[in-house]
Amino acid sequence: MLIEPSDTHTLDFVIHGMTCASCVRRVEKVIKRVEGVEETSVNLTLERARVVLKPQTQKQLIISIIEKAVAKAGYSASWIDPDCQSISSEQDDEQKGLSRWVIAALFSAPLLISMIIGSFSHYWMLPGWVQFLLATPVQFWLGKSFYSAAYRAVRSGTGNMDLLVVLSSSTAWLLSTFLLSFYLLGYSKSEPDLYYESSSLIITFILLGHWLEKRARFKAADSIRELQILRPDQACQLVDGKEITVPLDQIMVGDQIVVRPGEVIPCDGHVIQGESAVDESMLTGESLPIEKKIGDKVTGGSLNNNGRLFIQVEKIGQQTRLAKIIQLVENAQASKAPIQKLVDQISAVFVPVVIFLAILTFLGWWLFFDGFVVGLLHAAAVLVIACPCALGLATPTALATGCGAAARSGILIRDAEALERALHVKRVAFDKTGTLTEGKLAVVSVVPTSTYSKEQILYWAACLSLSSEHPLAKALLSDAQLHSLHLNQSEDFRVIKEQGRGVMGTIDGDVYLLGNWKLVETHGITLFELPKEIRASTLSWLLRKDQNAYHVLGVIAFEDHIRKGAVKAIERLKERAIQPIILTGDNEAVAHKIAAQLRITEVKSNLSPEDKQSFIQSHNSQRLDHQSIAMVGDGINDAPALAEADLSIAMGEGTDVAIKVAGVVLMRNNPELVVDTLDIAQKTYNRIKEGLFWAFIYNIVGIPLAVLGFLNPAIAGGAMALSSVCVVTNALRLLRWKARV
Repeated sequence: MLIEPSDTHTLDFVIHGMTCASCVRRVEKVIKRVEGVEETSVNLTLERARVVLKPQTQKQLIISIIEKAVAKAGYSASWIDPDCQSISSEQDDEQKGLSRWVIAALFSAPLLISMIIGSFSHYWMLPGWVQFLLATPVQFWLGKSFYSAAYRAVRSGTGNMDLLVVLSSSTAWLLSTFLLSFYLLGYSKSEPDLYYESSSLIITFILLGHWLEKRARFKAADSIRELQILRPDQACQLVDGKEITVPLDQIMVGDQIVVRPGEVIPCDGHVIQGESAVDESMLTGESLPIEKKIGDKVTGGSLNNNGRLFIQVEKIGQQTRLAKIIQLVENAQASKAPIQKLVDQISAVFVPVVIFLAILTFLGWWLFFDGFVVGLLHAAAVLVIACPCALGLATPTALATGCGAAARSGILIRDAEALERALHVKRVAFDKTGTLTEGKLAVVSVVPTSTYSKEQILYWAACLSLSSEHPLAKALLSDAQLHSLHLNQSEDFRVIKEQGRGVMGTIDGDVYLLGNWKLVETHGITLFELPKEIRASTLSWLLRKDQNAYHVLGVIAFEDHIRKGAVKAIERLKERAIQPIILTGDNEAVAHKIAAQLRITEVKSNLSPEDKQSFIQSHNSQRLDHQSIAMVGDGINDAPALAEADLSIAMGEGTDVAIKVAGVVLMRNNPELVVDTLDIAQKTYNRIKEGLFWAFIYNIVGIPLAVLGFLNPAIAGGAMALSSVCVVTNALRLLRWKARV
C-alpha cells in the first residue's frame, strides 16, 4: 500500500519563462493573489508550481484564472492533467536552447578572436561595421527573450536576472554603436575602441548557461520520467476467452488481462492463473525478481520476466501503486526546504540592490576618475556578475536530485521538511513486529487452561481473527486452515486500543476477548505459571465472559524471525552515533529476546499505542536542541507514535494508516533503508549548503571585483554562467547515490 495522491484541491502547473529566484518569488505572489488559492510553491529547477485551493473552489474555473494571471505577469502557465503528462515539451525546450546557443557562438566567435588578437595589435581588429553586423543579431534576435522578460518584470514593478542581463549587454552595445556612429560620421578622426564583443559574449555565455541548466534540470527530474515511462499505453484484455489488445484507459476494475513474458504489467491486481518471476526493481529498488503465483498481488509498471500471467485488475489510473509513487516523488521534488525561505527573502531585494550598486559604480568612475566610458563598462560588469541564477538553483536542484535518487532505491520522501528533519535524528524507535521482525508469525503452541481442547481454543481465536488485519490474526487463520477448521464470523466485533491491545466479539452467543497480558490484567486476572517453552514467545490470551466476569480459556504462543537487514541496520545506526530503541506491545521476555539478537540495549515492552505515543512525547519534551527522534513502524498501532515523532518512517507493505502519517515510506521492508534515508538526507543538505555557499561567495567576491574594475562585462558573463553550471553540476553528483541494500 502507498500514500494516497494529493487531494482534489491541489493543482500542478508547468511554468515557462523563469530564470532566477526573483522570478520564482514573482510567480508565487501572482498566484497567491488569485481568489480561492490557499497556498502555492514554485520550483525553479522543475519549472513547476503546486497550488493548494481553498475548499469549495471551482477547479476548472480557477485553472483558467491562474494561467491568465501568470501570463499577465510575463510568464506562461499550463495546467498539468495528471492523467496525461508528457515530457516532449521539455526535450523540445532543451533542443531550442542548444540551437540558440550554437548560432550565438558562431556570431560571437569572430568577435572573441578579434578581441584576443587585437590586444596584441590594433591592426588585426575587425572593422567596426563588421563587429556591428555580428553583434546586433545576437543582441536583439537571439537575446530577444531577455528583453521580453525584462520588460514584463519592469511592467509588473519587479526586477529579475533578465533585467540585469539586458541592462549590462545593452550598455555595451549602445556605447559601441554611439562611438562607431560618431566615427563613421566624421566627428572623430581615430577609430574608437568598441565593446561589441562584450555585449555579444554576455548573451552567448548566458545562453550557454541556460542550456546547461536545462540539461541539468532535465537530468534532475529523470526519476519521474523513468517512472512515467513504465506506464504502457495498451493492455491485453481477456474477453469471452479471447485476447484483445485495447488502450489502457479502457481497462476497468474487475477486468481480466493477460501479460506475456517480457511485457510490462499495466495495472495493479492479483494473479488468477499462471506463475512467473516479476522484476519490481524500478518501483522498489529490489534487484532480484520476485516469484508470483495464483493469489499474489502484482503492481503495474513491473516487468513480467518468464511466465504467462492472467491477472484480475484491482486498481487503475491514479489509484495504482505506480501513480501514487510518482505523486509522492513529485510532492517531494516540488516542495520547498525551510532553508529556501532565506534565499527567497534575499532574492526579493537582490536585484534592486545590484542596480543601485551599478549606478554607484558608474558615478564613482565617471566623477572621480574621469572615465565615463569606463564607468559604463564597469557598471555593466556589476550587473551581469550579480545575476542570481546560482542562488535560485542551489536548493531546488539538490532537492529534486536527492529525492529522485532516493526514489530509485525504494525510499519515498514526502517533502523537503521531512528531509531536513532527518538531519537531526539521534534516536530511532522501532516497532518490533513487522519492522525488525518479518511479521509473519506462526502459531507454535496452544495451551488450554481449562478442560477445552487445543482445537476449540484455536477455533474461537480464529473466529475473532476473521475481522482483523493484525499479523497475529493472520497467523491464527493460517493455523486454523491447516487444522481444517470451519470458522464463523464473530458478531459485534471491535478492536480494543485502550489499556493494551486486543479484539473482542460474540461467537455463538458468548462474548470472547483475545489480547495481550496487559489487556487481560485489566480484568483482575493474575498471571499464573506458564510452560517454560513459551515464556519467550509472543502470547495472546483467550478469555470468555461468564456472569459479568472474564475467565481465561487458553494461551496461544507465536514466534517470529528477525527481518533480513535488521542486524546490519542497527550496526550502521550505532556507527552514526544514533541510538536504536524497541517499542513493542509484546511481552518483556519476547522483547528482550529480540533486543539481545539485535544488540539493542533500550527496550520498552507491553506498550499500548498510546504508550508508544507518550514515549515519543516524553522524549520531545525533554530533548536538547536538534536531538530528534525517528519512529519506524508499519501497523495501525504505530500510527499515533508516527504522527508524534520528528521523523516518521513507514514500511511500504504496512497499513494505510501508518503510511498516511509517515514522512518517509520504504518500498522494501528492509530496516537498512532507514539508515540509507538518513544518509541521502545528509548528502542532499550537504549539496544544498555547498551550492548556497558558492553562490554567495561568488557574489561576495565577484561584485567587488567588478566595482573596482577588475572584470570586463564579457568575462563577467562567462563567470556568471559558469557559477550556475557549477552549482547545478554539484547537485547532480547525488545521481550517483545508491542505497547500500
